Amino acid sequence: MSQRLRDKYEDVDLTPGNGKGSATVSIFFGAMSLLGALCFLMPELLTMPEFRAAYNPEVMRYLLQLSIAVSFGFGLFAMARHESPGYGLTGMGLAVAAALLASGRIEAPNIDSRGLYVGLDYFILTLVVLALVFIPLERAYPKDSRQSILRKGWITDLKYFMVSHMGVQLISFFTVIPIQVFLHSVTTWDLQLWVAAQPVWLQFIEILLVVDLGTYWLHRAMHEVPALWKFHAIHHSTEQMNWLASSRLHLLEILVNRFAGYLPIFVLGFAPSALYAYLIFISFHAIFIHSNVRFRFPVLRWILATPEYHHWHHSSEDAAIDKNYAGFLPIYDILFRTVYLPKHLASRYGTVSDDIPDGIVGQFLFPFRGWFRRD
Repeated sequence: MSQRLRDKYEDVDLTPGNGKGSATVSIFFGAMSLLGALCFLMPELLTMPEFRAAYNPEVMRYLLQLSIAVSFGFGLFAMARHESPGYGLTGMGLAVAAALLASGRIEAPNIDSRGLYVGLDYFILTLVVLALVFIPLERAYPKDSRQSILRKGWITDLKYFMVSHMGVQLISFFTVIPIQVFLHSVTTWDLQLWVAAQPVWLQFIEILLVVDLGTYWLHRAMHEVPALWKFHAIHHSTEQMNWLASSRLHLLEILVNRFAGYLPIFVLGFAPSALYAYLIFISFHAIFIHSNVRFRFPVLRWILATPEYHHWHHSSEDAAIDKNYAGFLPIYDILFRTVYLPKHLASRYGTVSDDIPDGIVGQFLFPFRGWFRRD
């Protein structure tokens, strides 16, 4: 099934006039409508407790109906052109399925339970917002204008995006919660009180400095320790960069990175407002530096990691391998002599010698292959 999806929906030409662009819009909004209807039907299981209180049932219901209408309308338009009826029919089918689910008595009750949940609403909201921001941005200022929106590998990356956003509770269980449990038994330090009393903007800068120093060395170890590289190679396996490429991370690497990032933040006692500002920043920054844009930022690129800077980290060109480890601050690469930023832009990506599978399941199992291999 996954291979058939990749064969049919990857490297699709969305040039205006061939009917596939309208059908793609139909499929996207149809899929989001169907998932949104499921959130209405099972809010206690499929929505995040932190978001439920902010939802206005009438507004959300109107948005669902609008999304269904958009999906069906664009699908019908694609069908009428007779150029890609299969794509248009798929979008219309998703819209009809969402409408059937929504035709019953759908309510959005206030649920106080904080039991087991899946962040499906978080996945939908972030995917829609990011797609509306980055797809037009990449079309207006593309680094590689030949690259399709539905590039090779986007389906696998979307699955990673889904796992990381819908599994937010599971990831927190293995990262944030162990740190909080540990700190609960530790007396508050004077240092924590002093840190939390600083201006929020200063705490934000300090978080960047502290976290990026730790993640620099962790990232470097992921490249230079063969056993760790097998996990990190999954992230580098994408051969075409765009905003979804940031999501391609092995689950164990996600857990390690989150734990390594949250540990100094909680230990030093940064204020929640500074932490939220940091989380919002890194969420967009990580996606931006992977995006297919041609922005150069001549001065800023030496202060803060930019798409140009991070694309060189992903490059498979010989001179760029094992360079630009810093996630935010190039100063660490400069200090530890791992910076590489020539005048031209990177043009070749992927791993050099690792034969990494295309699908998410094969990629999850890839690092463990050698563990069970008999000599």
